[in-house]
Amino acid sequence: MGFDQHEPQQQRMLAAAMKSARMNVGELWLKYFSLGGEVGEYEVEAYLQGLLSLPVLQRDLLAMAANELIDTSPHGRAPYSDELGSPDGGSPRKEPGSGTQELPEPDSGE
Repeated sequence: MGFDQHEPQQQRMLAAAMKSARMNVGELWLKYFSLGGEVGEYEVEAYLQGLLSLPVLQRDLLAMAANELIDTSPHGRAPYSDELGSPDGGSPRKEPGSGTQELPEPDSGE
């Protein structure tokens, strides 16, 4: 199907965030489309069910749409792909839920 390493996790967490916010696919898709999303509502539904792979940009637009629809509470946010870890399976490169906040570099002992 072409899944990358973190796509299934990102899909499950998006679905969980939607469920916790009681958001339906139509609401998510409308917001996603308004942000420049390129796939249709049926494709989003298939992605949420784990039946379709989407490119990173489209997945992140879905996460952005969900996060904009969710209350400001830090709980239940959908992760962006760069929050799940480095491509080699290492630790997350950014603080989950921050979108842009970089994690501090380890203290080098200086």
